[in-house]
Amino acid sequence: MSVATAYRHLHSDAVRLLAGWTPPDARQERLRADYLTHLGAHPDGVAKAGPPAHLTASALVFDSRLERVLLTHHGKARVWFQLGGHLEPEDTSLYAAAQREIREESGLAGVHVIPVIAQLDRHTLVGAFGHCREHLDVRFAAVVPAGSEDAVSASAESIDLRWWPLEALPEPTSAEVGALAKACLAVLHAAPSVSPEPSRT
Repeated sequence: MSVATAYRHLHSDAVRLLAGWTPPDARQERLRADYLTHLGAHPDGVAKAGPPAHLTASALVFDSRLERVLLTHHGKARVWFQLGGHLEPEDTSLYAAAQREIREESGLAGVHVIPVIAQLDRHTLVGAFGHCREHLDVRFAAVVPAGSEDAVSASAESIDLRWWPLEALPEPTSAEVGALAKACLAVLHAAPSVSPEPSRT
């Protein structure tokens, strides 16, 4: 089976998701158009085994009060980022891929991922990423069930895994993660099924 055939359902899901999304600003609209152009040129453009530039899925995980985010100190990038990674042929959608990455990288189950794009980010890779040269990341917002925040367990891909307050995000990625957090909070506040737990006093 070819790579394009194995990932056909994810390619179709990515096109559907991107075509139906209304970006919040001109920069995100340009990225949306770039992603769709890339997918149009590459039937295997959602697979790591496809072109050196390919789609990935990630999620910024919030605690139940929407005050902290769970970040991984990435083993290859050597900086703090949201959870996420490559799509797998077993994933039924980009949303499902983000859910799987959360389970694999944090050990958390039952995390509520909003199946709406929060942000797109296209970035060149520097370091030991092998065949991968550029990631076209599709980013989602997620919230853990109340009381499960302490049940995190880092995977072998991470140097560390830690909750960070929104007002004290780690450098040097604080600006990028902060912008993602803002985009994710807009999605979370628009989702009727998500409401923050009361703050502890």
